[in-house]
Amino acid sequence: MTQQTRRLPGRRPTLDDVARGSGVSKSTVSRVINGEDKVRAAVVERVREVIAELGYVPNSAARQLVTRRNNAIAVVASQPQNRLFIDPFFDLHLRGIRKELVAHGAQPVLLFLEEPEEYPRVGDFLGGGHVDGALLFSLRADDPLPGMIDRLGLPAVFGGRPLVREGEPAHDRVYVDADNRGGARVAVRHLVSLGRERVATITGPVGQEASALDRLDGYRDVLPGASPLLVEHSDYTRQGGADAMAALLDRRPDLDAVFVASDLMASGALQVLRERGRRVPEDVAVVGFDDLAPIAGHTDPPLTTVHQDIEGMGRLMARLLFSSTEDPAGGGAQGAGHPLSSVVTPTRLVVRQSA
Repeated sequence: MTQQTRRLPGRRPTLDDVARGSGVSKSTVSRVINGEDKVRAAVVERVREVIAELGYVPNSAARQLVTRRNNAIAVVASQPQNRLFIDPFFDLHLRGIRKELVAHGAQPVLLFLEEPEEYPRVGDFLGGGHVDGALLFSLRADDPLPGMIDRLGLPAVFGGRPLVREGEPAHDRVYVDADNRGGARVAVRHLVSLGRERVATITGPVGQEASALDRLDGYRDVLPGASPLLVEHSDYTRQGGADAMAALLDRRPDLDAVFVASDLMASGALQVLRERGRRVPEDVAVVGFDDLAPIAGHTDPPLTTVHQDIEGMGRLMARLLFSSTEDPAGGGAQGAGHPLSSVVTPTRLVVRQSA
């Protein structure tokens, strides 16, 4: 070390103090603090020793001016707030996002969109320089939020493949999703392998969410000639699953299996089957989708379902976002990262007692 350093009584250490104690310029100290890679390892070590000895704490406001970072990420969901906190899917998604943000020293800013009049307020916030990027999920096909993000130029990653309506231009938006179509195919093939001949399906909102459409397409891949009477559309809720199961039984009382596009809907479907005196799996085999531990392992009987790593997808969303907002040196300006590609994660069947 070039000269003796010690804690400074009566005042807060400054960048000048660190520079003098390290025998380097203030700009070199700043590069070390901001994690740039253009500083020799020996110099980095010496500067860090002086910072520790002096008890120097970087001024966060000044650092933000240099790095143009807020260490805050918007997490935006276009769903009623009460649904987000009662649906285990969203809880796992948010848990994964939060873990990755904390690992990067960032804080989530939760934004909920329930009514159309809330969009201008959220748009103003996102465009106001308060956050470094956005993670968006549970968006509907006609949601204006993706267009707002495009106009703002804010780095963003979507949870789930954005649904593009016919005739609309395709947008190169980065997303993380599960192999919904492949998972559905595996589920339906399993039911067919059990000798089931009248396999119905309860879908999610196919006109609004790509995952619902993909899972229906997977069902049709295996059963291209299935009767439309065996298909009932729903909304990914427990009550929606119950209502859809009742409608299917009224229309096709001879059905002997059902692929349900979410575990939450499957729990409602199982309740109706029980009320109607149908034994599962003896009379009707049931397969769900998600493998949500609070549901799949506690239904009666335990639910055979398609597993997707929901928490892992949340973490991957955040990881991709940080990759897009950090330069190769690890501390650069927003938007300076490499171009990113969307990620589709694998699914697998978990066999329990319902099928």
